[in-house]
Amino acid sequence: MIGAGALLIALVGAGALSLMIGANPLGWDQVRDALRGSGTTETAYIVLDLRIPRTVAAVVAGAALGVAGALIQAFTRNPLADPGILGVNSGAALAIALGVAVFGLRDASAFVWPAFAGALCVTVAVYLIGSSGRGAADPLRLTLAGVALGAVFSGITTGMTLSDPDAFDSMRSWNAGSVLGRGLEVTGTVAPFIVIGLLLAFVLAPGLNALALGDDVARAQGARVLGIRWGVIAAVTLLAGSATALAGPIAFVGLMVPHIVRWIFGVDQRLIIVFSALLAPVLVLLSDMLGRVIIAPAEVPVGIVTAFVGAPILIVLARRRRASAL
Repeated sequence: MIGAGALLIALVGAGALSLMIGANPLGWDQVRDALRGSGTTETAYIVLDLRIPRTVAAVVAGAALGVAGALIQAFTRNPLADPGILGVNSGAALAIALGVAVFGLRDASAFVWPAFAGALCVTVAVYLIGSSGRGAADPLRLTLAGVALGAVFSGITTGMTLSDPDAFDSMRSWNAGSVLGRGLEVTGTVAPFIVIGLLLAFVLAPGLNALALGDDVARAQGARVLGIRWGVIAAVTLLAGSATALAGPIAFVGLMVPHIVRWIFGVDQRLIIVFSALLAPVLVLLSDMLGRVIIAPAEVPVGIVTAFVGAPILIVLARRRRASAL
């Protein structure tokens, strides 16, 4: 309870700072006046139209990516797994590329549904390929299928974008991972899917603890192994697919946050999922704020910042035996 409370306070604090920090910094009094409707027109525009929507998008996407990472690492028993291992990012990017090429999509808000559909289709294809042949699907076969399909689709997407750079210019911001310009209507589109994915993750957590002991032991404890695996695939698709559709492929969040949580709070999947849902948005918010000011008045997309910040932290954590174990 203490850990959850501390992370919740950190999340609230990061959200408040997100409303204040930027190329045009504001004091808390200005933010408060804007929220009350008594501030200047300029301040109201900055707070209400720009920073609140991107803050909400960062929180929603961060929570989804953190929990998706925890699920996929527990599912594959691989501490180096991340949500993109099932082809989520590559499927979303390919669907957007097709939308740009075929339907002329140009606005980032129009990318949500194609990205989500692409993530869903690729994840289903990964499962079908991984479960074909003799024997049931296992984490190793699913991982190999996801990596293989992801590589193929990434190559196709890259070839399409290089063939007509002007047409695909609108994909650059999304492909770098960004919450800039993500209005509340865009976040509201994917929020129901993320809520369902989070609820499913919480339900699956006890079963994941049983699976960590092996399939035979899990069955002896009454766990439905096949149902848990299907549930994890569905939850990862909903969470990572929605987050990718909203903010693009934000790197290292789903990979790094579960490591930090396991290092501090242990290996109970119930705690890992809850704390990942609280810690990941803090990381995304802090990275987004850093990206706003590091080369102000220009901005660095949050996906690039998380990669720079996440890589050295992950190296340090990976050297700790407790953080790397599942």
